[in-house]
Amino acid sequence: MKGKHNPNQAPNGEENQMDRERHAHQQLLAAGAHAIDARPWRPAPIPISDVDFVHFAMWKSAELGDEELLSALALMPAARAEIDAVEAGLLFVARSAGLTWTQIADAMGFRSRQACQQHYERLAAKGTDKP
Repeated sequence: MKGKHNPNQAPNGEENQMDRERHAHQQLLAAGAHAIDARPWRPAPIPISDVDFVHFAMWKSAELGDEELLSALALMPAARAEIDAVEAGLLFVARSAGLTWTQIADAMGFRSRQACQQHYERLAAKGTDKP
């Protein structure tokens, strides 16, 4: 049926971004990213992170062509989301370890504990926005 929404299919914008990311991974793996050493916090079955792909592209930028550099740029939204998730996780761990919002705010350069808490709440909300 024309015009009927399939709930199992990503909206067009998300689908295009997923395609761009998949293509970018393939481009950068072919350019040598497959040789990135395993990270001890990312066991072998877990694929290379988008942040690592972007770092790889910066490291090898003199050897990469336009297509690979554009591929790395296409991964920036996903890399940014990974960093946001890591930051939210680290903030959660810090609070669980007993650090105060004032201590955390000072370490991260926030002007107040409230600003730091609000920042955490925004990051945590981003993580729950996924369907």
